[in-house]
Formats: sequence, C-alpha cells, structure tokens
Amino acid sequence: IAHLGPLAALKSLAVLNLSANRICSLEPLGACESLQSLNVAGNLLGSLQQLQCLAGLRRLESLRLHDARACLSNPVCATGAYRSALGDLLPGLKAIDGERVSGRGSELYQLCRDLDSSLERGGSGGAGSLEPPGTALPWVEEGYWEQRPARRSSIMEEAYKQFNDVLQECRELSERADDTISQAERALSVRSDPSSYVF
Repeated sequence: IAHLGPLAALKSLAVLNLSANRICSLEPLGACESLQSLNVAGNLLGSLQQLQCLAGLRRLESLRLHDARACLSNPVCATGAYRSALGDLLPGLKAIDGERVSGRGSELYQLCRDLDSSLERGGSGGAGSLEPPGTALPWVEEGYWEQRPARRSSIMEEAYKQFNDVLQECRELSERADDTISQAERALSVRSDPSSYVF
C-alpha cells in the first residue's frame, strides 16, 4: 500500500495497522477523527513533518513507527531523539512504539530505559575504563522502612471489635455444625435398615 486517500472517509476508524507497506504520507489519516491506535512500522516515513497531520487527532493514544520484534522501522526512526520529538508533537500519545510514555505503566518503562542507558554508559568504554561508582543515593526517603507506631482511631477499633465478634460467631457456628454432623453420623451408624433413614 502506498496511498491512503480512500481511508479519509472512514470517520469511525479506531484501530489501523498499515505496517510493512510503502507509505510516505499520512495526510488522509488526519480526517479519521476516531483513530486511537496506528501502526505504520516498516514504511517510508522520513521526517516528523510527515506526522504533523496527526496532530489534530484528539483520540490517538498509540503510534508505532518502529517494531523491533518484527524488524520494521521507518527512516525517521534513525534519529535518536525522534521519540521525544514525537511526544512533543503529539502530546496525547500514551504509547510510542509499544512502550508506555504516559498513564499506567509509563513510570516503569522510564525507569527501565534510564537503567538501560546508565548500564550502557558504564559498559561502553571496555572493562579498563570503568570508574568506581560514587556514593549510592537511596531509592526512598530516610525512615521509609522503619516501623511506625500503629495509629488507632476509634473507627478502626470499632471495626476490629466487630470483626472479632463475627469471627467468634463463626467459630461457634462451626462447633455447632460439627456437633450436629457427629450426632447425625452416630444416628446413621445405629440404624441397620437403609430405608429407615429419616431426619
């Protein structure tokens, strides 16, 4: 596929996968106002200006230009900063190339990305050029792991009391049920005629 003109009429189109084609212009997709997810990995998109037409799509949350697993990409992906520029161009995006950039899960992706880049910086110069690490900074504020005194409010105390009352009542019911079952078993074991089982 090289031309997307006929797709401009699809106003209700929500998900579109155009990966592994020969697309160099996304202009017609600017009219697909319901578009939420777009995969154009493996095409001929060479600049961010070619993506400017998507800026008016308020519902667009996911855009894929690069797919590492399928070995699909676009020429625009060759620039290292295309993802941050894409985030600036389309601030409503929640996922770029399958990775969360905002919303639930984005903090984990950012943490992993930061960790990967710090490991690459540390190991890029060979084993002889590694510098000794500096003082490690704590991940959480001081005192986070210390046990805090339990705060008891009257609501919590009342809930705790009610829970214990219900728990005690359940134990008593369980004991009565055990007694009833054992009485029934004894009564059944005394009778020799199976047709005389009456409760």
